[in-house]
Amino acid sequence: MNKMEEKINVVQDYIPDAAIPLISKYLNHWKVNLVIAPRRITKHGDFRILSNGAHQISVNKSPNPYRFLITLIHEIAHLVAFKYFGFSIKPHGQEWRRCYKKLMIPFLKPKIFPKDLLNLLTNHLKSPRASTDVDFNLAIALNKFDPKTEKNYIFELDFGTIFQIYNGRRFVLGSRRKKRYECEEVSTRRKYFFSPNAQVKIIERNG
Repeated sequence: MNKMEEKINVVQDYIPDAAIPLISKYLNHWKVNLVIAPRRITKHGDFRILSNGAHQISVNKSPNPYRFLITLIHEIAHLVAFKYFGFSIKPHGQEWRRCYKKLMIPFLKPKIFPKDLLNLLTNHLKSPRASTDVDFNLAIALNKFDPKTEKNYIFELDFGTIFQIYNGRRFVLGSRRKKRYECEEVSTRRKYFFSPNAQVKIIERNG
């Protein structure tokens, strides 16, 4: 078994069965150097050029097959965009969006994605963003396929609620400012902005 076959075999454990044939074609055609990474809080995957000129795509190990598949295609689109248009393009500019749409559309089938995700993905592809987490409705829908936790979304909390994020830092929920919530860190009283769909642990409810 060669290295590419090994990569395909590994990917099979993380994506919907119906997506395997086409993903295999992508991995072979673009000679994708794929790494399955431990879960990272700040990103679902990345694409980078190594010091020897080779590329590497990493995707977080995930029990959510739909998130893994979307992330993998997102990162392959970076590889394709740079191959076609060079390295002077913006990471999530029009060239990447064009490649991402082209690579993603063949997967928009009921045998691959549940109906509710299909509708949201179709809308998402009209103007793809740098991360699915930025697309509020899609992010919430995808999270339903993650393991259950006791965490709450920021938008579910009442004003003044004290919450804790993944690294133990605590904040007080403030007002919504356009698309994000302004919050104050308990220890430093510095202001930070949080996405409405950020998941946090409640420490003390207001009132």
